[in-house]
Amino acid sequence: MIIRRLRVTQRAMERAMLGVYLRDQIRNEEIRRRTRVTNIAQRVAKLKWQWAGHIARRTDGRWGLKVLEWRPRTGKRSVGRPQTRWTDDIRRVAGSRWRQAAQDRA
Repeated sequence: MIIRRLRVTQRAMERAMLGVYLRDQIRNEEIRRRTRVTNIAQRVAKLKWQWAGHIARRTDGRWGLKVLEWRPRTGKRSVGRPQTRWTDDIRRVAGSRWRQAAQDRA
């Protein structure tokens, strides 16, 4: 959901940079080509994977890895719409073995 909002905001900013209105009906790809701005959603995903790899390669027992592996004592999240954890997005892409995938620098 937040990625979608980022994309919409980025497109609005790019249109403002070019002075283009929605009624002009210029495709997003054309606007992106004109502005030569990187896609924020792709940039966020790349940085998230880099950070995941950095944390997964740690062996010194610092807080970063401990926080990612933490589970509540009850084993459940609170009632209502559960908040998405940072690793949930990564697990959705890479599965439960995301730490091994993140450790590979290639």
